[in-house]
Amino acid sequence: MSMVAVGITGFLVMVGLMLLGLPIGAVMLLLGLGGGMLAFGDAFLQSSASIVWGVMSDYGLTAVPLFVLLGELLLRSGMADRMYMVFAAWLGRLPGGLLHTNIGCCALFAATSGSSVATAATIGTVALPSMVRHGYPMPAALGSLAAGGTLGILIPPSVNMIIYGSMTNNSVGKLFIAGIIPGILLAGSFMLWILISSLVRGSAKAHEPAPLAERISLLRYLAEPVIVFGTVMGSLYFGIATATESAAVGVVVGLLLIALGGKLSWKLLETCFLSSARTTGMILLIVVGAFVLNLALSLTGIGEALTKWATGFGLSQVALLVALIGFYLILGMFTDTLSMMVATIPLTFPVVSAAGVDPIWFGVFIVLMCELGLITPPVGMNLFVVQGIRPDRGPVADVIRGALPYAAIMIAFTILLIAFPGIATWLPQLMRG
Repeated sequence: MSMVAVGITGFLVMVGLMLLGLPIGAVMLLLGLGGGMLAFGDAFLQSSASIVWGVMSDYGLTAVPLFVLLGELLLRSGMADRMYMVFAAWLGRLPGGLLHTNIGCCALFAATSGSSVATAATIGTVALPSMVRHGYPMPAALGSLAAGGTLGILIPPSVNMIIYGSMTNNSVGKLFIAGIIPGILLAGSFMLWILISSLVRGSAKAHEPAPLAERISLLRYLAEPVIVFGTVMGSLYFGIATATESAAVGVVVGLLLIALGGKLSWKLLETCFLSSARTTGMILLIVVGAFVLNLALSLTGIGEALTKWATGFGLSQVALLVALIGFYLILGMFTDTLSMMVATIPLTFPVVSAAGVDPIWFGVFIVLMCELGLITPPVGMNLFVVQGIRPDRGPVADVIRGALPYAAIMIAFTILLIAFPGIATWLPQLMRG
């Protein structure tokens, strides 16, 4: 059996075990260790030990628990309720009403959270009671929340970008900065769809605008997320701090803001620390498994063989990326996004690198594909998160139907990104340091 056939078979076995519900970190670890030991014996086990130690002591990955903790602190401090009130006052009067509020609030909360699931769950919990009270159709309401929540891993800080940077040896700071413009444009595209569809369908629900003085007064509630985002991203953009250092500064600033707001307590800290530890443990197990599997692919030559096989088709750079959209679209229907990302990077990154694709741009591309997977049935995580918090007990088909237009927008936006790569690469090229 050729190395290409071995690699493809191993990948299919891995996907099959994931679909059976086995933890992806354990699956990759076992496949990597099993394949490596079959090829090299106990020597591979010794090499894997040094890889695991190197991953767990990697300075760059220290940013993961810090950004997870930052998101937990701001999530549990009541910030989302205040943010929603501000966006409802400013955006609720547009055709589409509170649907715009959902997208805007998700975008800003994503700038402090780093998690799509947390963004969808938090904003959904705040938004849905109000939307039910005002008589919004459930498909439209649920779809906007599921899609808006996906912005959590594109608008920095993003745990997925940290892991991509660690696995491909790319600057996490540049990846964060690269996600800003695409994140803003994608949120704007969602809102444009809401505006146009509301006008075309004649369901342009809009709310009475609050007095200007009241709206201006409410802006003070945006100070917390803006200060945190500005501190984290400003220190990265101007070369003042690394990603890990900016994460630590963000946590300190977040704690100070919570303390000033009178929300800081031992109970809050205990809840945030325990939740952060559980989430970080899960993420790092997946990362360790991915690195061990990557080592096996490299030493056995499977990765190099797959790269030669893929590039042997003579596809242009554009054709290759369009093919990858189809690949990730199908894979995202059946696997969770973090698992999909870490399982495929060892296979796809060498291929696109050989085709001359910018690695920072490809990081944004991968995250967009992860976002797409979050709202594509049958295993779209955000679909089930939003369905789980809806006040009524309606069918899950509602949220699927509501999210499908946003999935189409994501695919169209990815094609736009392929046509104009500067959307993602312009800001990183201007960075200092």
